[in-house]
Amino acid sequence: MRAIWSGDCKLENLKSEADATYRRLLCDVEERRAEAKRRSQEMKDIAADERVALLEEGRRAKQELKGLEAEASKVQSALQAGLLTLPMPPDPEVPEGSDDSQNVELRTWGEVPDFSFDAKDHVSLGADLGILDIPRGVKLAGSRNYLLLGDGARLEQAVLRFAVAHMTAKGFDLASVPILVNHACMEGTGYFPGGEEQTYAVPKDDLFLSGTSEVPLTAIHSGETLEESDLPVRRIALSPCFRREAGTYGKEAHGLYRVHQFWKVEQMVIGPNDEDWSIEEQGKMLAHAEEFVQALEIPYRVVDVCTGDLGQGQVRKFDIEAWMPSRGSWGETHSASRFHDFQARRLNLRYKPSGGGKPRFCHTLNNTVAATPRLLIPLLELGQQSNGDVVLPEALESFMGKVLLENPAKG
Repeated sequence: MRAIWSGDCKLENLKSEADATYRRLLCDVEERRAEAKRRSQEMKDIAADERVALLEEGRRAKQELKGLEAEASKVQSALQAGLLTLPMPPDPEVPEGSDDSQNVELRTWGEVPDFSFDAKDHVSLGADLGILDIPRGVKLAGSRNYLLLGDGARLEQAVLRFAVAHMTAKGFDLASVPILVNHACMEGTGYFPGGEEQTYAVPKDDLFLSGTSEVPLTAIHSGETLEESDLPVRRIALSPCFRREAGTYGKEAHGLYRVHQFWKVEQMVIGPNDEDWSIEEQGKMLAHAEEFVQALEIPYRVVDVCTGDLGQGQVRKFDIEAWMPSRGSWGETHSASRFHDFQARRLNLRYKPSGGGKPRFCHTLNNTVAATPRLLIPLLELGQQSNGDVVLPEALESFMGKVLLENPAKG
């Protein structure tokens, strides 16, 4: 049994018992309903003086039926809640492991720099350049908030605009999607139940601030049956994202690595229920992201995420981790995930096979293109010069208007 399933046996037994109980209750309810219908028909042929006893018997039966229906509904709700926590079985090729320390490195790109001077982290660099102000961001909105000013804000926008241009050139359609979504969207994409603690809620309107545009992008066609000729659907969205980041600490909370509000360009694909197609598409999505990071001249590695680090619905996931000098290690910037029909089943998202037959559930995939301000960490730290200037990648020049951020304090 794969590591991701370990410890779930009791849960599986409980769900099996709940399912058996629900089926028994449902059978009882249907029998009682049929009996009530038969009794109603018999009443037409019974003399008036004989109806009193039958009417009393019918009232008792009706009350018993209501009790059974309530019990069946309660068991059904409990069963559905349990089923929503079931994970997808991982691909047989996924490495086994308990956490991210056991993810498997597949390849690296670029060279990790060896600075000949005392290198600074992005927080110090940003402050010296006058483009990053964390203390005032905290003053405005609490911990893990920040201000990007002047060239800092322009750099963030340049990265995002470059990401959009990169993906539209790959044939992806740009979509503008809501950042406030309903519970059905969060549940359908697998973020609920389980991710409530990391999500900002708006109880008055029963809406939630999305932590990624994957949620609205994937849910656009929920409850629909598409034509196979309409597949694949390839879209990107540029949106603000919000996450509570509860439980993170230490270097994870330093600077711009884990913040409450950020921007992301996300790529999402809806396709046919075809294993080989999904595997190939995941490779393409990963390649799109690698090309983007290479254009930004950021050294990175690709890791095959182990079973213990997979999300509930992920069949397989590859992460891109950029080299971040201040961390002295790699930091995740992209995650390419394949879900099979996990999200489609929850969203009731189907398509009609062109060759005929019953509608089938779609396959869904997603991957980051760019997430800021996290990507600003390697851009600033890797591009720093001994005099405090920062040299940016040439790929950003047409979006930024320059490739040099000058330190105003240098001699």
